[in-house]
Amino acid sequence: MTAAHPDPVRPRRTGWLLLTGYGAAAAAVAAYTLGVLSPNFTGTGTGAIAVAVAVGHVTAAISGAACLGGLVLILITAQPDDRGVLDPATFRAHLVVERLSVLWFVAAAAMVVVQAAADAGVPAMRLLGSGRLPAALGASETGRAWVAVALFAAILAGFSRLTVRWEWHVPLLIPAIVATVAVPVTGNAGQGPNHDYTTSSVIVFALAVSIWAGLRITGALCPPDAALRRRVVITGLAAAVVALLYGIALLMLRVGLQNLTSAYGWLGLGAAVALSGGVIADTYVIRTGVMRTGRTSSALAGAALAVATLSALTLTAVQTSPLLLSVQPTVWDVLLGYELPGSPTALRLLTFWRFDTFLGVAAVVLAGVYVFGAVRLRRRGDDWPVGRTVSWVAGCAALLAATGSGVRSYGSAMFSMHMVEHMTLNMFVPVLLVLGAPVTLALRVLPSAAQGAPPGPREWIVRAVHSQFTAFLSNPITAFVLFVGSLYAVYFTPLFDTLVRYHWGHEFMAVHFLITGYLFYWGIIGVDPGPRRLPFLGRLALLFAVMPFHAFFGIAMMTMESSVGGNFYRGLALPWVPDINADQHLGGAIAWGASEVPLVMVVTALVAQWARQDRRAAARSDRHADAGYDDDLEAYNNMLRELARQRSNE
Repeated sequence: MTAAHPDPVRPRRTGWLLLTGYGAAAAAVAAYTLGVLSPNFTGTGTGAIAVAVAVGHVTAAISGAACLGGLVLILITAQPDDRGVLDPATFRAHLVVERLSVLWFVAAAAMVVVQAAADAGVPAMRLLGSGRLPAALGASETGRAWVAVALFAAILAGFSRLTVRWEWHVPLLIPAIVATVAVPVTGNAGQGPNHDYTTSSVIVFALAVSIWAGLRITGALCPPDAALRRRVVITGLAAAVVALLYGIALLMLRVGLQNLTSAYGWLGLGAAVALSGGVIADTYVIRTGVMRTGRTSSALAGAALAVATLSALTLTAVQTSPLLLSVQPTVWDVLLGYELPGSPTALRLLTFWRFDTFLGVAAVVLAGVYVFGAVRLRRRGDDWPVGRTVSWVAGCAALLAATGSGVRSYGSAMFSMHMVEHMTLNMFVPVLLVLGAPVTLALRVLPSAAQGAPPGPREWIVRAVHSQFTAFLSNPITAFVLFVGSLYAVYFTPLFDTLVRYHWGHEFMAVHFLITGYLFYWGIIGVDPGPRRLPFLGRLALLFAVMPFHAFFGIAMMTMESSVGGNFYRGLALPWVPDINADQHLGGAIAWGASEVPLVMVVTALVAQWARQDRRAAARSDRHADAGYDDDLEAYNNMLRELARQRSNE
């Protein structure tokens, strides 16, 4: 898994200039904090804790963005050899990720103590000396978020040292993504009214702005050549546009028009202006075709703009937004972010929408991209089954409904409705998406890279699909364990008690159930290339092996004396749910019974694929026979010829 590489000559001048820029940004953040924010921190009269929070936050934000952007840079510009080993140019970017991930971990680990001390109102050293850090973390959501950042940054730092192969940088995105969004979802976006909207939005915003900033920082340290710079600029432009749109939405939801002239509002507007400048600059570069890599000044200017943007966003993250300070939230605002209109009825489930700005947008985009690809393929004269298109669009529509309609709105407040959402996302939507064969469509639509040209999106997909990581996840045993085991791990451990409390927890569960369901059904009825599939009888056996586990899960939920997520549901105190145990009993019945419908769909699809394969085999045999061949006779003749040859040699 490891490979030796000579340590390339690093652009020391650029590195020192970027380090100087970071120092200037940290100093500006510290000065602003001392002048504006320190009165909001209690426990010390020096403002040291306020400065430590702000500087530690901006350090982690810059190093984290460089790691995430560096991984993206590697994935889109690498020209690996036949073994998949990175080329020297992207290896330099790999070294940047490898080293800055250590800084990310150190900054996050320090922030665990600093944030807990700030929330407790005591100096950090006193908190450490008292041995009460665990208790302080128990009362600090942001402090626990920094624990997650430190953990996943450590995972990134550790595993990045074990490989220099392209395909292994794809799974490295997972810890980088989790660490990037861990703190933002616990801050202003995760609190108060409408925090379901803002939490979903901040997930996308944090990832987009980090990718944009990270590409500019890493691109300045490891500039790609002119042939590859265009795709880096296009990726950065797309990330900047997404970050700008979601940033404006967050600004309106957490600041409002009436508070735009506040210090908080000016910081948000400044970040928006910086992002707009990045969009304009990248658009100019793409339209004019200016892709020269020798201009270090423009690369440094872009990196400086990214650092300044992250610094402004950091200052908004370490203070409470004006809108939250001006409202008196209800219990429902705190726990849900919205008020429910009453007990769930069929009409309310259909009409009471809270559009998910993360998964809902993803569903719309995935449907649009798929239809565009299918139409393009047909216009080219190639055939594409309509059934696959219908299946994929139906799956995206089901995803949109499950995460945005009353099913999600009530599912966040009632266990029974949560199980409806769970079953839809885990067993119904993945079946439809798998039958859509998106990888096959992408491979047929995307052009192959020209001879001698750097690998493009089609080559990336091929490498990712046939990578060892994908082979491991899609292995029938692994997929089965993830599909069944995660069900018990989530609901029969304290994990669900934590996840159900936060909107990010519901988003995490939705993504998790979608992925595990997709992996499982990919190996059962998947059309796309990838996993080594079992024979049809083996797939059918694996499918039926799931049934008793789901049945036992439903029965266990129906017979448990204790209630999962009991503290959360009792805190909501919904008037139409007088008995949360009875609601859990209903949820268990839904989990038991709802699994039958997707099972019928899967069995039908599996039998149809089996019959289709038999017809094709029979057709091949008939064509072989019509051509005058007889396999048995041919084998017999080959045997006689071999015997004759052996006797002649004697």
